[in-house]
Amino acid sequence: MNDKSPFDFDAFLLLAGRLNYAWTNTESLLIHLIAGQAKVDKETATIIFLTLNTARARIDLVERLAKMPDRATTERDAIIACTQKMLRLSALRNRYNHCIYAFDTDGGNPRSILMRIADRRDGLKMGQSSDIDQEALDNMNDAIQSLSNLNTRIWSVVKQYGYPA
Repeated sequence: MNDKSPFDFDAFLLLAGRLNYAWTNTESLLIHLIAGQAKVDKETATIIFLTLNTARARIDLVERLAKMPDRATTERDAIIACTQKMLRLSALRNRYNHCIYAFDTDGGNPRSILMRIADRRDGLKMGQSSDIDQEALDNMNDAIQSLSNLNTRIWSVVKQYGYPA
């Protein structure tokens, strides 16, 4: 039997929900970056945003628009800094949004098992497993705070460059 105190899976689920909310709320701000850079209204930018099926595709579009030759260097750099931060934060969000959970019958910490397959030169890699422990909770809290800070930063870019808000 495991002597550790029982893991609070409900607390983890609450954090996973908060992480998903913070991510979705911040990702939606890409609409304003698309609108401003493509010189379209928010409604048109929303259609473009929703037509792209993944966060990665949306981020790629925003970065490509930022790299257009007529874009000022400071504007480009501010946008790229935001999108690169989003990409770094997406790894943790993807880990908990695209996984299944395994529970230890002896009372140990649950694990996340990533539902992803990777082709390697001579085989396949799948089912990467990670413990859900206090370190995982701390990482989620840090990511939620980082997303909040990024959200504020994106709004400042939107205002600074006069993008549709």
